[in-house]
Amino acid sequence: MIAIPCGFSPEDYLVIERDSRVRHEYRCGLVYAMTGGSDNHNLISLNLVIEIGRPLRDRNCQFFVNDIKVSYRDRFFYYPDLFVTCDPRDRDDRYVKRYPKLIVEVLSPSTEKFDRHDKFADYQLLDSLEEYVLISQERMEVECCRRVGEGPNSQWETEVYREGDLVRLQSIGLEIAIEQLYLGTILT
Repeated sequence: MIAIPCGFSPEDYLVIERDSRVRHEYRCGLVYAMTGGSDNHNLISLNLVIEIGRPLRDRNCQFFVNDIKVSYRDRFFYYPDLFVTCDPRDRDDRYVKRYPKLIVEVLSPSTEKFDRHDKFADYQLLDSLEEYVLISQERMEVECCRRVGEGPNSQWETEVYREGDLVRLQSIGLEIAIEQLYLGTILT
């Protein structure tokens, strides 16, 4: 990821982003252009939407894909591949959500390191976040990072799922056969 070499205030970023044809993420004054995804990335995201969409329809939760930003106190604005929020405060802003309980990123070679480290560190600032899920598009593997405990003393535990496993999304009470996430990809 390459940052656009200019410091932006969160307000400037939001104004520019609203009219931009290219999506950008924002982190501590730096703006990063988003790149396109692969066919596997797209198929995995679509399969996840299908699996999550049905069970969440009858709850007071919403899920968003790709085009809605997640933020923490304007420190960052990211476009997760998918996230779920059940907090009524997130209904006030149509463009930015601040209280997700589940965030999912489909890993890309160009962003994997950032998603695993800096982005995860930023997401941990969100008190509402219960689960951060990383899905590989190179092999059948899903990592679920779950918050254990509350407040500043909370920790994160990771559970890894592979072929033949049921992926347990504890934050929304859902289990998905890992093969369902990879339907139509070169891995099936």
